[in-house]
Amino acid sequence: MTADLISRAQAGDGDAFRELTEPHRRELQVHCYRMLGSFHDAEDVLQDVLLAAWQGFGGFQGRASIRTWLYRIATNRCLNARRSASRRPAREWDVPGVEPPEPTRLGQVVWLEPIPDAFLADAIHVPLGPEARFEQSESVSLAFVTALQVLPPRQVAVLVLRDVLGFHAAEVAGMLDSSVESVNSALKRARAGLRRRLQAPDREPPPASGSPAEDAVVARFVSAYESADLGALVSMLTDDVFVSMPPMPLEYEGRDVVARFCTGIFGANRRFDLVPTRANGQPAFGAYLRTPTGIRHGTGLFVLTLSGDRISAMTRFDNDVLPWFGLPRSLPSR
Repeated sequence: MTADLISRAQAGDGDAFRELTEPHRRELQVHCYRMLGSFHDAEDVLQDVLLAAWQGFGGFQGRASIRTWLYRIATNRCLNARRSASRRPAREWDVPGVEPPEPTRLGQVVWLEPIPDAFLADAIHVPLGPEARFEQSESVSLAFVTALQVLPPRQVAVLVLRDVLGFHAAEVAGMLDSSVESVNSALKRARAGLRRRLQAPDREPPPASGSPAEDAVVARFVSAYESADLGALVSMLTDDVFVSMPPMPLEYEGRDVVARFCTGIFGANRRFDLVPTRANGQPAFGAYLRTPTGIRHGTGLFVLTLSGDRISAMTRFDNDVLPWFGLPRSLPSR
């Protein structure tokens, strides 16, 4: 059956080509997202990958599987994008009437975007090769994807292909037109760089996705945030809690400075409603600012990183991302 589809696709049958490639579409999109850190850029590159595959399918000789062949195209297109792309620029603080405290530091990865869990369902349960070292849920977390962005592009490609997807070194060398020795060397450096970036104090793992334990943390957070109960909110934070806001580069680390930041957000009687969703395998919320008219305007998307029953990181994204999660730009009055 597959041989017949390949023959038809090579003869110009678009339906046959789509039948061959569609099962891999979601995982290729997530692969591009890991490498680029941007949901929008990943979608653009995926379209380019599928077009290149269609245009070059006549040359497919079957020496590797169609999946491996597609990963070769996708990886090299992502490498080109990382080398040439003008990344989304940093944006200045733009919350009217709120003066943020002095940041702990300025972030590098201002182009980071979240990916909806709806796009992950068909991508993180695919069979992996024997070389895979990371849990699929870990490899789409915001912390992991952010760490990849500061590694050299070729190291990212090798690490994702080897340690996340489990391809053999020889397969990766073929994808990158390289040698096994070069791949192994790049992998060693990438692992060291990733360890440095992800180093963190010993802390509890997050509760399982959708578990009663996670639901309890989420409910406490929503209650504290919607009621602007700063004490309740701060009590949920780890000592080294981390807040970032791409594309704004401001980053805050530590409970005290994050408390000052939240004080400013809740000041002037600013109150919010939160609408739950999920991003990067983590709890997320569309945040809607209440107004005197009753209409609630979407201000952004929060993604939480949990450690046991506490919050170790909060990442806030612009309201531009709300439609990706099926969330409206505003909510009507209640």
